[in-house]
Amino acid sequence: MTSTPSSTATSTLAPIGESRPGAEWWRTAVIYQIYPRSFADASGDGIGDLPGITAHLDDLASLGVDAVWLSPFFTSPQKDAGYDVADYRDVDPLFGTLGDFDDMLEAAHARDIRVIIDLVPNHSSDKHVWFQQALAAGPGSPERGRYMFRDGTGENGELPPNNWESVFGGPAWTRIEPTSAEDPGQWYLHLFDSSQPDFDWNNPEVRAAFEKTLRFWLDRGVDGFRVDVAHGLIKADGLPDYTPPAEADSMGGAEPVPYWGQDGVHQVWREWHRVLDEYEGDRALCAEAWLPTVDETAKWVRSDEMHQAFNFPYAMSEWDAAQLRVVISESLRAFPAVGAPATWVLSNHDVIRHATRLAMPGHPQGHGVGPSTPGKPDPAVGLRRARAATALMLALPGSSYLYQGEELGLPEAMELPDDVRQDPTWFRTNGERYGRDGCRVPLPWTADQSAFGFSQTGESWLPQPAEWTALARDVQEDQPDSTLWLYRTLLATRRAHDLGAGSLEWLDGFGDDVIAFRNGDVTVIANVGTTPVALPKGTLLVESDAFAGRELPADTTVWIAAD
Repeated sequence: MTSTPSSTATSTLAPIGESRPGAEWWRTAVIYQIYPRSFADASGDGIGDLPGITAHLDDLASLGVDAVWLSPFFTSPQKDAGYDVADYRDVDPLFGTLGDFDDMLEAAHARDIRVIIDLVPNHSSDKHVWFQQALAAGPGSPERGRYMFRDGTGENGELPPNNWESVFGGPAWTRIEPTSAEDPGQWYLHLFDSSQPDFDWNNPEVRAAFEKTLRFWLDRGVDGFRVDVAHGLIKADGLPDYTPPAEADSMGGAEPVPYWGQDGVHQVWREWHRVLDEYEGDRALCAEAWLPTVDETAKWVRSDEMHQAFNFPYAMSEWDAAQLRVVISESLRAFPAVGAPATWVLSNHDVIRHATRLAMPGHPQGHGVGPSTPGKPDPAVGLRRARAATALMLALPGSSYLYQGEELGLPEAMELPDDVRQDPTWFRTNGERYGRDGCRVPLPWTADQSAFGFSQTGESWLPQPAEWTALARDVQEDQPDSTLWLYRTLLATRRAHDLGAGSLEWLDGFGDDVIAFRNGDVTVIANVGTTPVALPKGTLLVESDAFAGRELPADTTVWIAAD
């Protein structure tokens, strides 16, 4: 047997425009995340941009994705790689112009690729005109009322209003300089970096401004929004002290957190949903909501709120059959129960790439990995598991998200030198946490060019590992057993058998270390253990890695059609 795409599989690479999701397309779509600064650089400054995306849309069309999601490209001082927004209705010159965005959107739509953009409503940049006005105004002013300004505690207000810690490390409060004798220096809340002050979402002016932002981009033709920190925005009354458990994830844990998952946030999403309903084309909202269970996450996708929510319990699952069976079963129960599709994701710009993570059991996501990380993974094991995990994920009913570069099998760039790191987490923890730079390294397009063709000038804002030469896209184009061709075959076969709109039936008799199910006319078997597994009769449609005979090796997934 071989994983070379058969003539049957290749023929299912339908012309763009055929077999694409139509009404409520987001229920079954495969959505590709583009991290603009690391995708492709057309300007030659070493940072990816919108024209670079436009230049490679044919590559995404040939991959077979239904939509792209763009991380922020708005005006920003780039203290947090664009998640610190200074102007929500314009393009940062680093990435191009509004005209470049319109060109990219038109070119994507011409290829039947929908475009989702990122919005960051929890906080702005400290360079946003509103925050600058707030600094100039006094306590109790309307300008400060747009943000979370509070008096300090202690004898002279020298202590922060409470004990909250920033997601990036250190305190979540920063004190400003006094503006007058009546202002001893208030504190402002920033759940992330000090350059990212939190809005006060109880303020009607904030809500009205974001509605205008939604309409600005919807009027330009975007197909939806991925909403950053969608479980945030509203804080518990009184801002009570909170000390998270030592091992809790910084974006939310199993217990109630006064700044995550508050009931009041659901009204915000109902208001946004109503705005999108005014537009044709099934515009969609996707929540980045870090909740401890799929049942909690499902509250964000009730019929009048978000259309999708990232399935982080699935993304954080280890390469363990029992754990995966539970989260898949729970997802396919909880999301449909509220009328929403399940979503599936393995990598993104905030987590360790799954070609590394799946070979490092138990690693804390929020800390990142780097040169001093103990227990470094075997790259071959990581890639084999990543391919098998993707083949499992893309066979599940619902919508799937891919992160740029995973179709090349890119691992985490673990050996980045300290002096090139840019993630605020690295600086706010004094180097105790590596953060997210390792999953954000620019893509390798061509093996024999400087910067691997990412930038024609040879510049790259983060250095690319030399070993990525073998993973460059042009190299994989000529290798039928490459990860790139595996992804193409998976997506084509998924579409041909309509797996996104299917249903899952668990199959017994394969052992505890095997995940086996039927989706429509396709049987999916993933060997998550170490012992080879006998396969049932049928034609192999896809193999995550080549093998001989009818026994499925460890860390391998197959799709089988009945004879």
